[in-house]
Amino acid sequence: MTVVFCADPLAPTRTDPHFAAQARAVRDAGGVVALLDHDALLAGDLAAAVRRIPRDLGEVWYRGWMIPAGRYAELAGALAGRGVSLRVPAAAYRAAHELPGWYAALAPVTPDSVWTPWQPSEPPTVEQVERLVAPLGGGPAIVKDYVKSRKHEWAQACFIPDLADAAQAHRVVARMVALQEDSLQGGIVVRRFERFARQDGRTVESRVWWVRGEPVLTGPHPDTPELSCEPDLTAIAPLVAAFGHPFVTTDVALRDDGAWRVVELGDGQVSDLPTGVDPSAVLHHLT
Repeated sequence: MTVVFCADPLAPTRTDPHFAAQARAVRDAGGVVALLDHDALLAGDLAAAVRRIPRDLGEVWYRGWMIPAGRYAELAGALAGRGVSLRVPAAAYRAAHELPGWYAALAPVTPDSVWTPWQPSEPPTVEQVERLVAPLGGGPAIVKDYVKSRKHEWAQACFIPDLADAAQAHRVVARMVALQEDSLQGGIVVRRFERFARQDGRTVESRVWWVRGEPVLTGPHPDTPELSCEPDLTAIAPLVAAFGHPFVTTDVALRDDGAWRVVELGDGQVSDLPTGVDPSAVLHHLT
């Protein structure tokens, strides 16, 4: 097993401290660790990004900070020129990292959603938002880009109380786009709001790690490591397996009618582990 981790920006010959325990787990299992300059990759300096990755490593996994899908494709190309191939090809990474890529496969177990490609910092009109959300009808919804929401600005840039109120829906969507600025990824997504089980005023989510379609670890969501639940994956597991991605995570929650729902699917290479979880519980499956 060979894993490329993000380097420490302040000490580029060492693993980023956030991933240091994971790198140790790889080495302890007899694996190989290589280092990527994540900042250089995001800046488009591919030569600097991969200079500490040895040539002819063969197939490698990536474990690190999120990479926009376009940059990931550039990374794959730069590594290929050094005799290195990512275990998750660029097309598969985009499919798991961005909602339009995985939504159809998980549609029976995830909230109804609509989306449209969008340019960062381009303000939408009321009419554009109306056309986008029309298939969802009325009722509450949330807005996000293809990858991330602004849930910490819940009232102003995430939650839409009623899609039938066009002016209100436009305000929330436009605010999300404005706040995302150049970091808006892919486009605009609007998802029907579903009510999930809560504890201490927060939604209780579990993060399930899947390797080659099999769940290898279930634990709390990194944002709420003190909250956990044991999901029933009966309806979800066959859909994740059919999706066919080698390494993904699903964040799941219990809807108030008793159905387990997928809140989000993500590429496992850039999904965070919650504090207190032994990284070897996941990494040892990446052989």
